Amino acid sequence: MNEAEALDFAINLENFDLSSEDALDNVDEHIQENLEDDLVKKALESGVDLREYAKQIEQDLQAVENTSIADYVTESVNIARLHTRIGECDGILERMESMLHGFQHDLSSISAEIQCLQEQSVLMNIKLKNRQAVKSELSQLVDEMAVPELMINQILDCPVTERAFLEQLHELNHKINFIKQHSYNETAACRDVQDVTEKLKFKAIAKIREFLLTKIYSFRKPMSNYQLGQDAMLKNRFFYEFLLSNERHVAREVRDEYVDTLSKVYLSYFKTYVNRIMKLQFEESAGREDLMATEDSSRKGFFSSSKPAMRNRSTVFTLGKRDEILKEKLESPIIVPHAAQKSESKHSFESLFRSQHYALLDTCCREYLFLCDFFMLSSSAAQDLFNAILGKTLALFLKHVDTHCSECHDAIALFLCIHIVYKYQVIMTSRDVTSLDNYWDTVKAILWPRFEHLVKMHTRSIVDCNVHNLSSIDIRPHYITRRYAEFSAAVVRINENYPNPKVEQVLSQLQTEVQNFILRLAACFSDRKDQLVFLINNYDMMLSVLMEKTTEDSKESESFQQLLNSRTQEYVEEILAPHFGGMMAFVKDCEVVLESGQTDRLKVFEQKVVPLVQGFAAGWRTSVDLISREVTRSFTNFKVGSTIVQAAFTHLIQYYHRFQKLFTQHPFKTMPAKSDLVNMHLIMVEMKKYKPNF
Repeated sequence: MNEAEALDFAINLENFDLSSEDALDNVDEHIQENLEDDLVKKALESGVDLREYAKQIEQDLQAVENTSIADYVTESVNIARLHTRIGECDGILERMESMLHGFQHDLSSISAEIQCLQEQSVLMNIKLKNRQAVKSELSQLVDEMAVPELMINQILDCPVTERAFLEQLHELNHKINFIKQHSYNETAACRDVQDVTEKLKFKAIAKIREFLLTKIYSFRKPMSNYQLGQDAMLKNRFFYEFLLSNERHVAREVRDEYVDTLSKVYLSYFKTYVNRIMKLQFEESAGREDLMATEDSSRKGFFSSSKPAMRNRSTVFTLGKRDEILKEKLESPIIVPHAAQKSESKHSFESLFRSQHYALLDTCCREYLFLCDFFMLSSSAAQDLFNAILGKTLALFLKHVDTHCSECHDAIALFLCIHIVYKYQVIMTSRDVTSLDNYWDTVKAILWPRFEHLVKMHTRSIVDCNVHNLSSIDIRPHYITRRYAEFSAAVVRINENYPNPKVEQVLSQLQTEVQNFILRLAACFSDRKDQLVFLINNYDMMLSVLMEKTTEDSKESESFQQLLNSRTQEYVEEILAPHFGGMMAFVKDCEVVLESGQTDRLKVFEQKVVPLVQGFAAGWRTSVDLISREVTRSFTNFKVGSTIVQAAFTHLIQYYHRFQKLFTQHPFKTMPAKSDLVNMHLIMVEMKKYKPNF
């Protein structure tokens, strides 16, 4: 609170009416508010009388006022001059105000004009866009409907094989579709050009029909290459699409002519090819009598025939290199009949089968893909059309396969044919063509039963074979077992290309009967040792053939390996018995007693110890040499003989080691004969002389 406010407060306090209660309340509030002021608080705290203080302040204010009036009088001239200038400024501002009012009026009229122009601009922009849109639509419509003179001339005069005709045909097809689309709106322009496009369409259809039918009819000419004609049709595949979209009955006519023509062409071609190629088969092949157990006194080897053997005759039981037809020869060029006849070359049944079916596979793949591409068909529709074209040809092939398979007695050839079918199925799948799936299944249904029947015929021939009527039975491998080994190895090796579990079932019965046959042959020998030699020779021969011809361990190999091991073990016992039988029996008897725990019973054998020790020491070298000579003479396979010799010597060393071990027992420990035992190291050094160097 300043001094003036304090003065007012003191004067008001003196003159305040305290007559009413409300006034008193107001006074209290007023006093309370002013008492809180800092200046009042300071005056009260210093004990100053407020009335005196107010008078003092009033005097100070009067002095200040007088001083101010004196200043105003002194500056009166300047104030008058200032008043004059202010009046002049008011006049200037008044004139400026009138000018600004004029400007404001002019601007308001300009704003209205601008707004009007803006509205006109928007309207003109809309009109421009509408006109441009209409112009674009109309120009496109005119371009689509207009038939230029160039199109008319090229459709009428240009050959269908030229690119210009194809380009104008695409354009004509587009205009026809466009006019069809707008004709429903009853556009006058459509009626103007429809007649022209219709005439051009009919002219184009006539030229396309003539071209396609000419190409199709050219297939009927002898020695014509229909594949070139198909390539020409594929280059112009739009022709058929144009016919299909504009004149379906003409398109149907072209398709029917194609189906009828190609059906006859393929049937004639393959009928001629099959008949001519079958004349290239070996004149002398496997017959009904060429069974596994059939004996022929004039045979040379194990599979020769009583008839004169031909230079290129296909074998019946051996594979040789015939499985190459499933590898590098699988997709080799087909056999050309006239070239083969000129060179006088002959072929096996499976080779002719491969050539026929590779030609069929290649033709069918090409034809199926052509149908899908040219006639624009889905897989199911293409299959129906494919069957219509090649149905008769496939029926011809099935009849041919059925006829010749029923006359074929070469089981290996049939099995190769089965795997050729498997391979060709894989090839067609890789080409994404499934049109021959049913045919392949039918061919396998023909080949498999015939193959199984021939194997059963071989099995039956072995079962019915009377071993007592066979001539020249000796300890060497029999020709029937060799035939079986070669045949079984051939089937197993072929089956490795595409494993089929049915093969094991087919060969299982044959293997069983061959094993029984070997036992029947072995029974013809009176000496057990000769029986074992015969069995070992045959088992080893069959095992060797199987392991040589196949790359994987087969069930047959495992079976013959077990039989060979068991017979070899028995033969080793037989070959050692004449020379060391006493010692071997002595060892076995003593070990039985030791196993029973009755060691006191060993005293019974004391009398046998000295003769056994002296006899072994005196003749073991001679016996070892005799055993080696006998085994070498008995076995045709030198490797087998050497293996058996080593097995016999190993067995002998084991027996002699067990014999020496018995001298650690109480009854024999103190016997003087113990010192006469031959050193084991000496025996082993001597036996190493008979070990082969391979």
